[in-house]
Amino acid sequence: MQIFGVDIGGSGIKGAPVDLDKGDLAQERHKVLTPHPATPDAVADGVKQVVDHFGWTGPVGVTFPGVVTDGATIRTAANVDDSWIDTDARALLGERLGGLPVTVVNDADAAGVAEMHFGAGRDRRGTVILLTLGTGIGSAVFVDGVLVPNTELGHLELDGHDAEKRASSKAREDHDMTWEHWAAHRVSKYLAHVEMLFSPELFIIGGGVSRKAHKFLPHIEGIKAEIVPAQLQNNAGIVGAAMRAAGR
Repeated sequence: MQIFGVDIGGSGIKGAPVDLDKGDLAQERHKVLTPHPATPDAVADGVKQVVDHFGWTGPVGVTFPGVVTDGATIRTAANVDDSWIDTDARALLGERLGGLPVTVVNDADAAGVAEMHFGAGRDRRGTVILLTLGTGIGSAVFVDGVLVPNTELGHLELDGHDAEKRASSKAREDHDMTWEHWAAHRVSKYLAHVEMLFSPELFIIGGGVSRKAHKFLPHIEGIKAEIVPAQLQNNAGIVGAAMRAAGR
């Protein structure tokens, strides 16, 4: 069974049909740049470009970098325009896609659902936390496999700032930090804060940096929980969005 998944990020909008039996992309994903400003209409145009690239005519799952309620309404907007707040994203995107059925889900929650079913969290019990380190920091918290939605732990305070301003991949690039310095001094401090609050058995590190886990995971210090890279890497959001659109 194939369902289309789209992942809206702070830097790019990417998507592809997903094979839900295998938990993998059925075709190579297509990506367009996230518009700036990333207003609802502009982002909706980007989503349409991605879906139209494949000539897709069925259900579509879409991730969003913020709190999403009832699979439709945007409550917060991180790394996109504030005009998204209180927007009915399901109605907007459904209209832009010519009436296709659309399901909208928090981006990290989608990635977490995919990793728990097909990836690094499969068959894991207890508390598991997926953290996506990219333009910002997304989070998905699971207790015995059940998702606690919209946790947004990237906005915890760290050194007087949103944690994502200190420990995201973008922060590493903006401040020209080495992988070792970023991992030892920024990511380790952030993970220690999250660990103090939730005492997870497992951290799964996702986002684009998961492809380069060997460069930074060995330098993370002082964490008791097991730490592993996401197995679906940066495709997890697309897969999870498709799973949600299929009702899985």
